[in-house]
Amino acid sequence: MAASRRPTLADVAREVGVSAKTVSRVLNEDGPVSAQTREQVLAAVAELGFQPNLMARNIRVGGPDTTIGLVVPDLANPFFGAVASGIEDTVRDRGLTLLMGSSADDPERERALTEKFLARRVSILMVVPSVGADHSPLKAHRAAGLPVVFVDRPGVGLSTDSVVSSNRAGAHDGVAHLVAHGHRRIGFIGDLPVKLYTRRERLAGYRSALQEADLPYDRSLVTSAHDPRAAATATSQLLNQADPPTALFAGNNIIALGIVAELSRSKRKDIAVVSFDDLPLAEALEPALTVVAQYPEEIGRTAATTALARLDGDRTRTRTITVPTRLIVRGSGEHPAPATQKA
Repeated sequence: MAASRRPTLADVAREVGVSAKTVSRVLNEDGPVSAQTREQVLAAVAELGFQPNLMARNIRVGGPDTTIGLVVPDLANPFFGAVASGIEDTVRDRGLTLLMGSSADDPERERALTEKFLARRVSILMVVPSVGADHSPLKAHRAAGLPVVFVDRPGVGLSTDSVVSSNRAGAHDGVAHLVAHGHRRIGFIGDLPVKLYTRRERLAGYRSALQEADLPYDRSLVTSAHDPRAAATATSQLLNQADPPTALFAGNNIIALGIVAELSRSKRKDIAVVSFDDLPLAEALEPALTVVAQYPEEIGRTAATTALARLDGDRTRTRTITVPTRLIVRGSGEHPAPATQKA
């Protein structure tokens, strides 16, 4: 069987030397089949990498289903909702329907959800990888012609297309913006440890901007927070140091909410703030929040365009496509550093 297409029920039947109806009986556990035949069919299914089509339990031996499977960490996260919107806008004219599921950033849940999508014989599989996930089991499916695209983060164990934001360059630009306004003590509040690709890249961007400005990397200025309350606590702790930062860089918009809340509570209007990723009503804050904006809809559109090209026969080398970020200056990142700190 050619490696350029996905195995069908007919291929399994041919391999075993039985009818497609017999294979269907084994897979659907519907009707009498001898133990020996059942064993032979299941062995052929495993060898060929065949995935039963749950959307058609009859003996359909045609191509894949007209759906796209998208695995995201959190269905409630507006970022991934915007990614999905970009995908839908791009594939709608092709008659494809988007199916979504949440992995909760758990590799086992991601694996189980991916297998369900494969069982439906989706036309395209898109995955936002979880920390610790192994994607090598998808090699056979990709080799058989299934377009697989990683979104927002690269996968592990599989060479395939990825579409990501310019996390490192964006964080670098945000911190460099603070440096340009005279700040030499710049705190970083991120979601640590940095096992996740996006977190690791943003911290690397922070460090590269400091290095470019000949500023030391001070571990006491780097702290972790997972939600707004923890970010507020981290902000208070940083600002109460003997030699506190005069500016803060937020690793994501959730953390930025906590920083802004703590600065408001403590009536600190002298601290400059830049956030990676925009948030609703950022312009309504006082001062308005300066951000490094991502474009999740564009990430979705790019991922969908890439996958459709693969579906149409593109066999060029796999690639990682980086969607640029943009620094949006609104006021909070432009507070000048105290005269005593400026170089």
